[in-house]
Amino acid sequence: MKKGSLLVISGPSGAGKSSLIGAILERFSEVYFSISTTTRPKREGEVEGRDYFFVSKEEFMQDVRNGLFLEWAEVHGNFYGTSLKPVYEALDAGKLVIFDIDVQGHASIRERFDEITTSVFVTTPDIGELRRRLEKRGTDSDQTIRRRLQNALEEMQRAVEYDYLLINSDLQKAREGIVAIAHAARLKYSKEEFAQFLENWSKG
Repeated sequence: MKKGSLLVISGPSGAGKSSLIGAILERFSEVYFSISTTTRPKREGEVEGRDYFFVSKEEFMQDVRNGLFLEWAEVHGNFYGTSLKPVYEALDAGKLVIFDIDVQGHASIRERFDEITTSVFVTTPDIGELRRRLEKRGTDSDQTIRRRLQNALEEMQRAVEYDYLLINSDLQKAREGIVAIAHAARLKYSKEEFAQFLENWSKG
């Protein structure tokens, strides 16, 4: 059985990543959405174990020292990380593993799983539209929005490191685009898997 593959989705807060990930989860059955561990406070409506695993900074750094994270990073003064064990289990089960992580996390995953990783950077048509969406969301202070916009400018400089750029100007078209990218990611084979297939193929 073909082992699983990875799809990394990154982009500024407010670009619509959650809606696009939802489109993938609706269309694919063999999918594992990697749930990050974070030290940031829980927002209204978020659920432990569904949106994030919420821990203290002390607990988080202990897991870092124990080598339990595939990747981890500090964003806006809070820590985010991806646990290794469920990722390996999902890959062994042949699933598409989806990550919603930042550019630092993408680089870490590329180092370990480059052959089976597909990545897409999701953004708005321009920074003005991103500002409008963040303001409309109504969950962040003016100071937080300014910080998010500055972070978005920095992240955009690394969008070229991704396989795809998805500009979310029309949600329905963006949903169709992300599903197409997920199909492509699912078909990605490692060199080892290619070699095994060719060996079996030549035996008839």
